[in-house]
Amino acid sequence: MANLETGAGRTRAGGLALIILSSVCFGGSGPFGKALIEAGLSPLQAVWVRIAGAALVLTVLAAAVRGRGAWTTVRAHLAPLLAYGVAAIAGCQGLYFLAASRLPVGVAILLEFCGPVLVLLWMRMVRRVPVRRTAGQGVAVAMVGLVLVVQVWDGLRLDALGLAAGLGAAACQAAYFLLLDRMGDGVDPLVTNAAGGIVAAVLLTVPALPWTLPWHVLTGPVPIAGHTAPGWTLAAWIIGVSTVLAYITGNAAVHRLSAQVAGALSYTEAVAATLIAWIVLDEHLTPVQLLGGAIVLTGAYLAQRSVTTTPATSEPVHTGAVHTEGVHGEPVTPPATPAHAAVSDSTA
Repeated sequence: MANLETGAGRTRAGGLALIILSSVCFGGSGPFGKALIEAGLSPLQAVWVRIAGAALVLTVLAAAVRGRGAWTTVRAHLAPLLAYGVAAIAGCQGLYFLAASRLPVGVAILLEFCGPVLVLLWMRMVRRVPVRRTAGQGVAVAMVGLVLVVQVWDGLRLDALGLAAGLGAAACQAAYFLLLDRMGDGVDPLVTNAAGGIVAAVLLTVPALPWTLPWHVLTGPVPIAGHTAPGWTLAAWIIGVSTVLAYITGNAAVHRLSAQVAGALSYTEAVAATLIAWIVLDEHLTPVQLLGGAIVLTGAYLAQRSVTTTPATSEPVHTGAVHTEGVHGEPVTPPATPAHAAVSDSTA
């Protein structure tokens, strides 16, 4: 019994560490993606470079590490992997940027991060799975903090298409957690994201128009934080850290925790993105944003308490509807998805 408790505790701790690492990686895309956009890439071109580059890296890794077994897995799980690429990657990224182009970025982020709320509602109303009280409380508290972090009232305006796109991004972010939760350990994270990345890159090719991409931005110096860096190094960071590592660790975290808990903890992406922008770009943080960050972290702490090590220590769960009044509102940020600062996604 002691061994079981120790093993469960390690799984829980590993899952918590992985989802925090994933959120920080997603949130880290903001400053570097913003620099590439200001140097001449369109937002959708920056997303396409990110997704296509990650798909290439992940495909090579999957082939090298998993061999022919990777493609056997793809054939066996073709439908959920297609859905993952369409919704969790292409849909989340594309709809977030459409929302951000028509609404203040803070509003777009807030709408996208309704995703964890949708996860709880789906788990309770569709799957009929009891929702743990602290998971619901954590999401509610984190949403309040997110409102303060992104300062949603700044330049507030409403646009029907932007609102629809933001809510669509929220649904896609929810799909990211739910699809991973449904597939479980049956699909390797390398294979999941390689296949999903290929699907997403193909879907984003037409709206991104990569054949018009100013490739000189990637080969020349790009200003960032008062210095310059080769554009390809910024792209490499976004591809390798903020996409490949972020998605793989996020997948592994959901497998160890659950969709509802991982979704609630993903709110730390917005805090990470704001702090990284402050450190790298010297962007000013207001006292309200700092308070919001503390509230988001409080919500994440509440959510992680619902991960129990044994059934004997389980807390009471809701058997009714999830209450989200007052907090129903995306990389960082970030997200990054993918949260999201001006360029990050979330996740998812």
